[in-house]
Amino acid sequence: MKVILLQDVKPLGKKGDLVNASDGYARNFLFPRKLAKEANAQAMNEYKNAEDSKNYKIATQKAQAEHYKSQLEGKTLVMKLKGSGDKLFGSVTAKDLSNEIKQRYQINIDKRKISLSSDIKKFGTYTAQIKLFTGVTAELNIEVVDVDK
Repeated sequence: MKVILLQDVKPLGKKGDLVNASDGYARNFLFPRKLAKEANAQAMNEYKNAEDSKNYKIATQKAQAEHYKSQLEGKTLVMKLKGSGDKLFGSVTAKDLSNEIKQRYQINIDKRKISLSSDIKKFGTYTAQIKLFTGVTAELNIEVVDVDK
């Protein structure tokens, strides 16, 4: 019997999956515990609509990520900070980069999505990888200069 899972069921699958289950297992275990519902015409229509909605949402998010990538790719983010000699007072973190990107480009990026090639504790040019979506990453150049120069 085909059933649509309403919750994760360990041996069968995850919530929203369309799976085959034996008639007895479905009638005596899954249905009474509200873990699944029978895949009749109405339920299949709802399932198809939910899948289409999920695919549309993913496509929209990917398109937004591609747009952000085109805005960020190859750009150089100049940060003016204090330091002495060639060293900074402190360091530049992913949180600082996230705030700077939000301020300059109006793009909200979670600090956990930014990975730095190395710690930024000196003046110079660095590269950051920004993961915008699954399979969509942008490379951003960061130039750290002294505020006095």
